[in-house]
Amino acid sequence: MLNPYLLRKELLLVSEKLSKKCFNLDVSLMSKMENERKKLQVQTENLQYKHKLLSDLFRKSKILKENNDILKNKIIRSKENLDILKNKLNLLKEKIHNFSMSIPNIPSEDVPRGTGYSNNKIIKYWGEKKKYNFIIRDHIQIGKNFNQINWEEASKISGSRFVVMKGKIALLHRALTQFMLDIHTNEHGYIETYVPYLVNYDALYGTGQLPKFSNDLFHVNSIDKKKYILIPTAEVPLTNLFRNEILNETSLPIMLTACTPCFRSESSSYGRDVKGLIRLHQFDKVELIQIVKPELSMQTLEILTNHAEKILQLLELPYRKVLLCGGEMGFSATKTYDLEVWFPSQNKYREISSCSNMGDFQARRMQTRYRKKLDKTNNFVHTLNGSGLAVGRTLAAILENYQQEDGRVKIPKILQAKYLQNMQFIS
Repeated sequence: MLNPYLLRKELLLVSEKLSKKCFNLDVSLMSKMENERKKLQVQTENLQYKHKLLSDLFRKSKILKENNDILKNKIIRSKENLDILKNKLNLLKEKIHNFSMSIPNIPSEDVPRGTGYSNNKIIKYWGEKKKYNFIIRDHIQIGKNFNQINWEEASKISGSRFVVMKGKIALLHRALTQFMLDIHTNEHGYIETYVPYLVNYDALYGTGQLPKFSNDLFHVNSIDKKKYILIPTAEVPLTNLFRNEILNETSLPIMLTACTPCFRSESSSYGRDVKGLIRLHQFDKVELIQIVKPELSMQTLEILTNHAEKILQLLELPYRKVLLCGGEMGFSATKTYDLEVWFPSQNKYREISSCSNMGDFQARRMQTRYRKKLDKTNNFVHTLNGSGLAVGRTLAAILENYQQEDGRVKIPKILQAKYLQNMQFIS
């Protein structure tokens, strides 16, 4: 959530900055609630002071053994009025809090203004697109030709937007997961972490998926009436490991990675990529998170994005790095880079990783702070996360970019010896 001070003192400025995200902040409603809160706060504090004076008088009258019935009745009425005011104030504070939780993070100054994809800023291109002297097949057709990717079987047991993989393609999928984790742990310094796939509501409030994106999540009710949600990304459990914690400055930065299935209803993207591996209800992803001191977060975003890029470079997959405009950014992000890999069958780049700096937005929701070594003050950390990478989309990109005229698919050289027993082709 945003710093409450900004919503109280810099409301118009916040509204202007949020317009870059195409978010219309209801300034009049916020102002009205805040003015009412101030008024109730003053009334409550004044009545508390008067109630204390009456209570002190009552205690003195008891010591002096004076008749204090009138005073006693005043105290009772004062307490009743005070309780009414406190209740009003608490209800209003809760309303302001709920309103604040629906406000997205403020975009960074260098984020482009705009509402659509065309307003994103391309930062760089990497790699050469292969030239093919045969009709290009998409990854759906390639998977069917091998009889190793099957959507019909998945639909029979689960429904649409699920997939079954078999044989060498399933092996390649597993190899990609292991390869990504090895690079991020051995070369980039992340700690591999195993996390639950079911989380409570507090965890999703902490990272910002709730309350706004409830319809995009899979909700689960257990037998004992406990409510869980299947994780949409490992960012949720990894970042929430530090909810309600005060960390030592010397423990920062914290760098964690995990490969988990991700579950998304995709309710807001009906009709988009209904076939293939691009947009599934369940898919595997290697996630990267970092928790850092505020002054290092923008620098860390560049480093984290480079870590995701390294995977694409080692796999020799052409890609581009894109700075998202305000209207394309996520709810919790202050700045986001997308990495888009080349899909020859579509003749376009498609997102394969999204790397974001959340600033202190998630930390405020989770109450995650760190204690400065010098002055011992507690300050909010900054959180960052990124895909390193989405495994299914990486697999799809390999199938398309490495396809051969005879129908085979060549295995990227980096995977052959260590991860696939020197297998050179899928055929």
